[in-house]
Amino acid sequence: MGPILPPNDSLPPALADLLSNSLVLRQTAPYLPVASLFALAATSKSIHRIVRHSPDVFRYLDLSTVQSAIVPYEPLDSGGISWRAERMDESLTEDEFYCGPLRGIFSKLQRQQCLYSIHTLVLDGLSVPADLVREIIADERFNVRILSIRDAKHLNERKLQQVLRYAVRPSRPKGTPKIRGIYFFGPREPTPVDDAPAKKRSPSSASRGVMSSEGAQIGAEWNQKSTEALNAALAPTEDKWYQCSGRMVAKRPSLDWAETVKACEGVIAFDAVLCRGPRHDPSKAYVSETAAGLPNPASYLRPAIATVALGPTGCETCHSCPEGPAVFGHSPAHEFPLLSPISLHSSTLRAAQIPHTVDGSRPPPLYVRCEDCLKGRWCERCHKWWGEDCYTGSTVAQRTELQQTEFIEDVSADGATQIMPKQTIKVHMGLCVDSCLFGEMMAGAGSNGMWG
Repeated sequence: MGPILPPNDSLPPALADLLSNSLVLRQTAPYLPVASLFALAATSKSIHRIVRHSPDVFRYLDLSTVQSAIVPYEPLDSGGISWRAERMDESLTEDEFYCGPLRGIFSKLQRQQCLYSIHTLVLDGLSVPADLVREIIADERFNVRILSIRDAKHLNERKLQQVLRYAVRPSRPKGTPKIRGIYFFGPREPTPVDDAPAKKRSPSSASRGVMSSEGAQIGAEWNQKSTEALNAALAPTEDKWYQCSGRMVAKRPSLDWAETVKACEGVIAFDAVLCRGPRHDPSKAYVSETAAGLPNPASYLRPAIATVALGPTGCETCHSCPEGPAVFGHSPAHEFPLLSPISLHSSTLRAAQIPHTVDGSRPPPLYVRCEDCLKGRWCERCHKWWGEDCYTGSTVAQRTELQQTEFIEDVSADGATQIMPKQTIKVHMGLCVDSCLFGEMMAGAGSNGMWG
């Protein structure tokens, strides 16, 4: 007796019927690589029609893993490259060469009427010259709202700054530029890899030192887990900008980038923000010298990118900061960085900036600063820090107790007894004196280290 087939009304829906639902298609397509989308379109005419004509399929496009988007490492004068039929000649510029693979992909997408549907475009790690960024921002063929060019190669930063400043010029046409956010400063997300079976340790691994031992590796892993657990307890969110993450940008951005971000304020957002410390505000910073002829700790600083995430608790003394934290939903949008990973299902600026809490609570406050504002007032190990209102910092705090007493006596002779109160040193050599520096000294004293 053969198997009993279920009635027709209980059969699962066909794949084409599922994909014809725009909600299902929009939630599914971002998880499929580009090659898989085209392979899916080749399975049947109905699916081909859905993939090629639905605006939701290519709304999010990640080309960072596409092999044809990678520039082959060949000499520039070799000729016969795959994305150009003609041989290379003297009229071909270096930027045109490196733009070749991506321009070829964009031309193919345009012929298939898919290019204008792209709202989020990820080009991390690829060859993306500034001329190509200008095309993506200004060309009518594109409709990109969120662009990611982190760790891009052959990208002239000075030329990119000029492109961005021109795009946001006051005389620009109404409704331009279409782009709302650019990921540039932070590191790209790691490529997911399959769990490989553990390799047997080679006999020579014993000579690599104590850190190669199994116990040291387990200890390092537990230290990392402890740090992540502490960050999660202090800030109920997985977004690194809202945790005590320390330095968020590997390469310190130039001051020209700060001017560019300032020019783009309110038009284009980035995955970093300007530091709002009081020393960057001419109305709050003092440019005069102290009575001892030393630079004032509150002297003016040029605009700078905030590169240090300080966590949600604020200053160690007052639990706030002179400029006030950025609170999502209350503070202006330009005070919040674009967060990673990039949103797969939305290309709006709000979706890129909103922090997601693990327990559904309100987003924590955002405290970020540049390193110049934190010099002498931030512990690089435990991330405790003190604001300008609670700790004078570099000018007096780096002196010893005797030097502070002598300074007070000197200024008291002139009758100015209230110029600068004596205070204890809180941060020395990048470590807080009460905890981290003391622990470092004790560890060094017991092992003939630098403090022994």
